[in-house]
Amino acid sequence: MVESNNQGRRKGRGTSRGSRIERLPPGTPNPVDIHVGSRVRLRRTLLGLSQEKLGEAVGLTFQQIQKYERGANRIGASRLFEFSRILDVPVSFFFDDMPDLMSSEEAQSAWGLSDQPHSSLDPDPLTRRETLELVRAYYRIGDPQVRKRLFELAKSLGNAEQG
Repeated sequence: MVESNNQGRRKGRGTSRGSRIERLPPGTPNPVDIHVGSRVRLRRTLLGLSQEKLGEAVGLTFQQIQKYERGANRIGASRLFEFSRILDVPVSFFFDDMPDLMSSEEAQSAWGLSDQPHSSLDPDPLTRRETLELVRAYYRIGDPQVRKRLFELAKSLGNAEQG
C-alpha cells in the first residue's frame, strides 16, 4: 500500500525495523546506483574498454552502458555478476569506497530527497578520464627510475600549488 503525506511525497513500505522510508522522486537516480555505475566506469576505463566494447561483451548498446554508468538504470544482480566476470573484479568491487552516507536505507532516502547538494556527489578525481589516462601512461613507462622521477615531480608540483 502506498500513501501520500501532506508534502506530496510518497511513502513506501516500512523497513524490517518497522520505520517508514520515503521514496526518491521519479527520475531521481538512487545514490547507490550512481556509485555502482561509477565503479563500472572506473574499471572499464582502467582496462581501456570503450562503452561500445563492454556493451558488445554483455549484449547491450553503448547507450545502455551509459545509463548504467550514470546510475539512470539500476544494474540487476545477474548483470552485475556478468560485469564482474568481464571486468575481472569481484562483485564487491562495485560497492567499495561507498560513502558512509549511503550505508542505510534511511540515509539513502534522506540523501536523495534533500534539496541541498552534497559534497559526496562531487565526482571522485580517481574516476575522471584525465586521471585514468595519466595512470595508464605512467605505467607504460618501462624504466622504473624514470617512473619514480616523474612521480616525485608530480608530487612536488602538487605540493607547490598548496603552499
